[in-house]
This record gives sequence, C-alpha cells and structure tokens, in this order.
Amino acid sequence: MQPQSPSTHRPQAATGGPSPAGRSTWRGDLAASFVIFLIAVPLSLGIALATGAPLQAGLVAAAVGGIVAGLLGGAPLQVSGAATGLVVVTAELVQQYGWRATCAITALAGLTQLALGTARVARGALAVSPAIVHGVLAGIGVTIALGQLHVVLGDTPNSSALENLAALPAELSHPHPSALLVGAVTAAVLVGWPRLPGRAGQWLRTVPAPLAAVALATGASTGMPVPRVSLPQWQLQALPALPDGPVLGVFAAVLTVTLVASMESLLSAVAVDRLRAERAGLPQEQARLDRELAGQGAANLVSGLLGGLPVAGGAIRGSANVAAGAASRKSTVLHGLWVLLCAGLLTTVLELIPLAALAALVMVVGVKMVSFAHIKHVQRHREFPMYASTLGAVVLFGVLQGVAVGIVVTAFLSLRRLAHTRITVDEEGGNHLVRVSGQLTFLAVPKLSRALAQVPPEAPAVVELGGSFMDHTAYDTLQSWTNAHRARGGWVTLRGRGGRPIAEPASTHACRPWTPWRNHHCTRPTAPADALTPRGGQQLLGGVSAFQRNTAPLVRAELARLAREGQCPTQLFLTCADSRLVTSMITSSGPGDLFTVRNVGNLIPPPATDGSCDSVGAAVEYAVEVLKVSSITVCGHSGCGAMQALLDSGAGEPGAPQTTLTRWLRHGRPSLARMQRIGRLGRGEVAVADRPVADALERLALVNVMQQLDHLMAHACVARRVAEGSLQLHGMYFHVGEAQAYVLDPPSRTFTAVRPEVLDAV
Repeated sequence: MQPQSPSTHRPQAATGGPSPAGRSTWRGDLAASFVIFLIAVPLSLGIALATGAPLQAGLVAAAVGGIVAGLLGGAPLQVSGAATGLVVVTAELVQQYGWRATCAITALAGLTQLALGTARVARGALAVSPAIVHGVLAGIGVTIALGQLHVVLGDTPNSSALENLAALPAELSHPHPSALLVGAVTAAVLVGWPRLPGRAGQWLRTVPAPLAAVALATGASTGMPVPRVSLPQWQLQALPALPDGPVLGVFAAVLTVTLVASMESLLSAVAVDRLRAERAGLPQEQARLDRELAGQGAANLVSGLLGGLPVAGGAIRGSANVAAGAASRKSTVLHGLWVLLCAGLLTTVLELIPLAALAALVMVVGVKMVSFAHIKHVQRHREFPMYASTLGAVVLFGVLQGVAVGIVVTAFLSLRRLAHTRITVDEEGGNHLVRVSGQLTFLAVPKLSRALAQVPPEAPAVVELGGSFMDHTAYDTLQSWTNAHRARGGWVTLRGRGGRPIAEPASTHACRPWTPWRNHHCTRPTAPADALTPRGGQQLLGGVSAFQRNTAPLVRAELARLAREGQCPTQLFLTCADSRLVTSMITSSGPGDLFTVRNVGNLIPPPATDGSCDSVGAAVEYAVEVLKVSSITVCGHSGCGAMQALLDSGAGEPGAPQTTLTRWLRHGRPSLARMQRIGRLGRGEVAVADRPVADALERLALVNVMQQLDHLMAHACVARRVAEGSLQLHGMYFHVGEAQAYVLDPPSRTFTAVRPEVLDAV
C-alpha cells in the first residue's frame, strides 16, 4: 500500500461536506466516548472516596481532564481524569491542609506543568529509570489497596500504610458483612468479567468491567444498611484557598503533585501512543509530549480552581479508548461532556452506589498497579534493587521520599557497575588468559595495565572481555598493548564471554549479514570489472568475503556442531522465490532452524499432478516423514509477480504460450478460480484484520496461501500426521512495504498482524 500524498486529504474542503471517512471517524469517536465515560464515572468516584475529597471532585476532574486536556494535549487518544497515581499524595494533602488548600496546590502544580511544558523538558522527564517509575506506581498501588481494604471491611482507612497493615488483623476478625459482600461482588465481577465465555460472554464484555461491577454490586446491595454515595450541592466553600502552613512544605507538596502527575501522564501517553501506532488507518505521528505536559498543566489549573482532584493521563482509560475504536481527540472531549451531563442530571442514580463497591474498584486498580510483567522486566535488566527500594520507600515514607531513595540507589548501582571490574591472569595450556569481568572504563585502566604487564613478551595471549561496554581510554590502553605485544613477536586473540570470538573489523564500519548490497562498501568490488569477472560476480564474492571476515567467526562453532550431528529442523517453510523475502530475517532463525522450500508463487501442487512437481512433493515428504517436522508454514507476500501474472494474462490457462514459467503457473489456477468464485458469490472468504484488503493482487496472494494449505492436506503423509495431532499447518502473508507479517486464523479466514510484545501499560 502506497502512502497518500498530502493532496489526497483535501476533497472534503472542496465538496463542502464531510467525507465518508470523516463520518466513520465521528461514529468511532462517539462510540468510544461512551465506553470511556462508563469507565470514568465509577473510577472517578472511587478515587475521590479513597482520597477523602468530596465525591463530586472526582467528576470535576474527569470532566476537566476530558475537555481541557483533550483539547490542548499532545496525545490525541490519551484520556485524562482523576489521577490514580496521586491517590496517596492527595489523601495526605487533604488530611494535612484541608480540601480547599489541596485544590490550590493542584492549581499551582498545573501552573508548574504549564511552565515545564513551555520549557520543553518532557522528553528529559522520561530519562528517569523505568524501574523507579514502576516502583513508585507499585508502592502507590500497595498503599491504595491496603487503605481501601478497610473500607471494604466496613471501617475507615488510617493515615499510613503501616497503620492500615497493623489494624488489618482486627478488621478481618470483625468485618461488616454487608460491606464485605458488596466489595466481594465488585472484585469478583472485575476479575471475572473479561473472562466470560461463549457468545453471550462476548456480548456482555461490550459493557466495561468497572460499570458492570458497580452496577451489579449496587443491585446486590438493595435493602442493605451500607453507606452510599452522597453528592452535596455545589458550594462556594469547595473552591480553593491558599494553604496555611510552612512555605517549604507547600513547595514540596506542589513539587510532588507535579512530578507524579507528569510522570504518570507522560508514561501513559507513550503507552497509548504505542497502541495507537498498531491500529491500521490512523495517522502514525508520535505523541507531542511537551504539548501533552502543557495540556495536563492547563487541566490541573482548571480542575484545582473548580474544586476538582488532580488530573493525569491514565493508561487504563487510554487503552480502552483505543480498543473502542477512537480515531481522534473528539472521543476524549465528548467523554468529558458526558461526565459533565451525568454530574448534573444523574445525581439520584449515582447516590444509589454503595461506598464499598467504589472502594473495591479502587482496591483492584491498586493491586493491578503492582505489575508482575514490570517486575520480570526490571529483574531481567538487573534493576530489581531500584524497583524494590523505591516501592518500599513509597509505602513507608511517601511518594517524594520514595523517588529520592530510588534515584540514590540507581546512582549507587550505576557507579558500582562502572567501577567494579575484576581482571585475572591465568596460564592455560601455554597461553596466558586475561579475563575481564565487568565494564572497561577509565576507572579500570590501572588494573588492566597491571594485568597486561604480567603477560611475558612473545607469549601467546588470549584476552576475554566479559562486559558490554568499553570506553575510549580502556580501548586505547588495550589496543596499544596489543600492538606492542605483537611487535615483540607474541600473538593476541580477543574473545567475548564464554569463548565467543570477537571479529576485528578492518574499519569502523560494522556490517550485518542482511545489510543490502546497494551502496554497501564491504561488498563493493575493489577492482574494475572485466569480461571474465562481471561486476555482479565481484559483488557476490565481496559479500562472501565479508561473511568470512565478520560472520563466519560467530557461527563457525554452531555450524561445526550441525555438521557433526546432522540437521534436525522443526519447521518446514514453503515460500516464494522473490528476492525481497528473506526467510531467516523475518523469522529470526539461523542455521538448522528451517527446512525451506522456495518456488515461484509459493505453489504446492497436489500429488500426482505431473512429473514437474516431484521436487516440491519430495521436499514435503522428506520433511514430514524423515525430518519429522512439527509445523509447516506456507508464506505468501505482497507484490508477488506470479500472482500478478495470473491476474494480468491468465498465465497457465489453456491457449496461453507454453513456456516453462506458464506451465508452472498452471498450478496457481485453482487459487485464481477460488478468488473469482468468491467474487461471483458476493461474499468475503479472506480478510486482513484492522484494514481492508488492498486490491485484487493482495486478495489473490491471500487466497493462494489458503489454497496451498488445502493442497498440502492432499499429501497422504501430511494428512496422516495432522490427524495424529503431531503436525500443524500455518498460513502467513508478508507485506514487503510495511515489513509486517500476518498469520492466518483458519476459522475466521482472517490474516492478523504479528505485533512485537508490548509491556503492560502503566
């Protein structure tokens, strides 16, 4: 699919009316606005309850976040509202300064965010280690869950997480039965709603889980003596007033609200932007983080002045907005309008909601903020000490103190990693082995020099580098010693961790095996081409030479193992001969992984078609019966010349010129007939998820994959293994221009894009 030029976006202005695409966008935004509105109302009320603020403050924050941040922010599909990450901070501010002063602190934090957004520092804020950010959010989640558990048990939360934890045994021994039942129903529905099975469950899941949980809990609490939502009339004293306290304390409060709200909003904007980028048909420009920060500042300023909670962008609401089909910021703004109308017209309905249901809702949100995916991620990057120390400090001391502890631990570990380098010298089999464990920086140069001085002149030496970083000072030291040692008659070999060889490039340019030949100096001919050695042949030999120099040292051990043990691939990969389709690159496979069959059009003739098909049939039989592969994949691709030939000239049809190519393309005739039959019946048999099929060429390529899978089942050995359950068949389509692979879902006959793994949203 070719990108449209800017001129293709102007017909709407010329005609004076909305285009069909514009009307479709409005429909998607309108539907999404209702979905996030239904999520935002109970969540906002629950957050207000958890902070001890007036309940209508949550609705004010949701309305202002939707309208103001939606209009001014730089992440169009992000949905802002009452800040989940500021529940603990806001609760402390309400208790220490009172509600009116908290509103003033919120407004001052908004002004600070506006200034930071104008100063364009948003990208710099993302330099804070994700381990610290997720540790802060996890600590806030633990604190929220402990506090709201007391409300679910029928009591009121204490002022700190430790007090809540200490009082928990007494509360568990004497719970309030009605409140506990309401909270249990809410939590059970929240957890189980996304897992409802069957067609009925699929229909019910269109209702947001928070709305379903609160509605069912409200129905179950009918007639029970439980505290419920109370929304007093708007009063002037709810508006902000200047804090009465030490200036330093107020400054720290403003800084805390600014820091947490900004980090939560920016991280959520990045997460929602990733989800947005995966949606076909939407503009792919990145979120403008400085504008988003300024928009959040404006929202906090207005929310504070109107008596609302602090505002921040939330990945929960934003991801729901994307999943519901939103295409622009109109959905966010409309959701704010619906919240505003709800606060004015549905007060009586909202006052039926039991407080225990809202507490359980926020408690589950708090538990989800402790993400095991994030824990595994930081553990994999050896950053768990930063995460754990930040989490513990937030729970014990507070958010700002937790961030400070996390930064101190991060700085200490970073310096320790840079400074902690272990270097040993051993003699093994006549060679002197110099082992370096850790990073080679200027701090380790004295230790490196002493170790290298222990190697006798003219002695063979091996330097094993176990770290991932070497600065310029250490490089110069090692290079100077290597040159001097070789000049004295010795030899030096460099290798990585575990004995992995390190290739020494001839220049500063490092080539990867899949770097294209075009303008690629490592494979560029070094001498003029002559009649005996064409330029293309020189380029091929140059590529082989680059392989021997750069890649062969890295794969020689694995190839030697395969040479000894023989091949044992688990996959048969049948694909087209097109030069743009590099199977090892798109599957991240290496030697011994794939048994590959390539031909024009990725065709698999049924058995006994004619003698020219014996090669493909033999390869299939060998893979299934001898190699015992467990999977066969048929992969087509965009812009396939074989499919285009079938469309353009009826290649392979009776009467067509009989060349070797046309005789082979006759085996594609069933695919063409199948596509034409689909067209005559007026129904779709093949589709691509999230976007329409581009044209007839792409439709034929997709249908061809399905047809060749049917041809595979005509082979007796394949049918037998599939029936036994020991062999699986897969269809794949690779869009060359998008560098995007799609896999076939056979029941729905839909090709779905394969996406990279995405970390859980904040």
